[in-house]
Amino acid sequence: MNTISDVAQRAGVSTMTVSRVLNSSGYVSAATRQRVEQAIADLSYVPNALARQLRSKRTKALALVVSDISNPFFTTIARGVGDAAGPRGFTVMYGNTDESEEEEAKYLRVLVERQVDGVLLVPARSSAESLRLLRAHQVPVVVIDRRLKTRHVDCVRTDSEAGAYALTQHLVELGHRRIAVLSGKREVSTSQDRVAGCERALREAGLRLDLDLVRFGGFNFGAPDQADGHLMALEVLAAPEGPPTAIFCANNFIAFGAMRALREQGLAIPDDVSVVAFDDLPEGWVSEPFLTVASQPAYEIGHRAAEILLARIADGCHEHEDCEDVVLPFDLKVRRSSGPPRAGSGATVRTATRSRRGSARTVVAAGSPRAMSPPLRAARRGVPSPPAARRRTDAQDPPAPSADPPGAR
Repeated sequence: MNTISDVAQRAGVSTMTVSRVLNSSGYVSAATRQRVEQAIADLSYVPNALARQLRSKRTKALALVVSDISNPFFTTIARGVGDAAGPRGFTVMYGNTDESEEEEAKYLRVLVERQVDGVLLVPARSSAESLRLLRAHQVPVVVIDRRLKTRHVDCVRTDSEAGAYALTQHLVELGHRRIAVLSGKREVSTSQDRVAGCERALREAGLRLDLDLVRFGGFNFGAPDQADGHLMALEVLAAPEGPPTAIFCANNFIAFGAMRALREQGLAIPDDVSVVAFDDLPEGWVSEPFLTVASQPAYEIGHRAAEILLARIADGCHEHEDCEDVVLPFDLKVRRSSGPPRAGSGATVRTATRSRRGSARTVVAAGSPRAMSPPLRAARRGVPSPPAARRRTDAQDPPAPSADPPGAR
């Protein structure tokens, strides 16, 4: 195996000059740099990362630990992390916990053993217990997507409560009053916040959240040990007081399962039941988006979180008082999966008060009920319709898609 001395001898320079070229530090003339790089290529020389780690006390490695790497929301976050870390000379390791606290603990122990320079964590629960090991070993950490019950950690997320409020408010304005809420694990902050947002929108409209229509299960799709969107939707459709006219889904995978359940029951979306969801699919996955969503800026979440973590590493600071809680805006995208309830399926309710919490913009797809002309909208609802407001469109009127997500089992 060739060494740095072999590279120096072949290039006719000192080992210090080779080191400067490898680390991009100190002055080296262009001609000398070219000779050293040619020698490295000729000898297929690869620096000893362990030796460099011992000298610098850095591994130049970050870890991203998420709850479900198969979810496109988290894969897009991973892309943002990689794009921020790569130009700074850092590699990124990935871990998948499947929302398991035990798996999370195993990953964090391994990462501490491997002496990663920092961790980006989507915690499996809302307590700060997962941070204890990292802090004990002075490993900087940034929490992604979810809140923890501590102010002493950096966090990058979207306002889940405000996004759920906006989606539920949209359903209320369409005339729905019997709205089911399907969420993730009860112990996770995003599950709690999204149910709270739905409850607030209903309360401000003079309505009550029917607990028979609320379910906590898994954020994933088809997990054998957790109630997914399919099972939760079947349960609320069989509610004692009758099925809902609309379903709020706390993420895209729950929505996929719910749409499958509706299809199996012979129910059309949105004619029989409207469906809205948190999270969107990445652009390019579907040519004609169908689902009404509160879309999170997943790439920006990952990129911003990595930038904060890299800054903490550069400062040599693993615990600090000036922690950042970065809350990025969401987009409310109104598409064809949400429409007014059938005549007689629910009374029209008063319009909810506009939220002043969070930050969002509304994009209305052509063909969605909110984008219809007043006469057509009135014909569907069977009631007089107010004049339509100015709205922008982001998609052509699409056909109803399959309820199964790309690549789902």
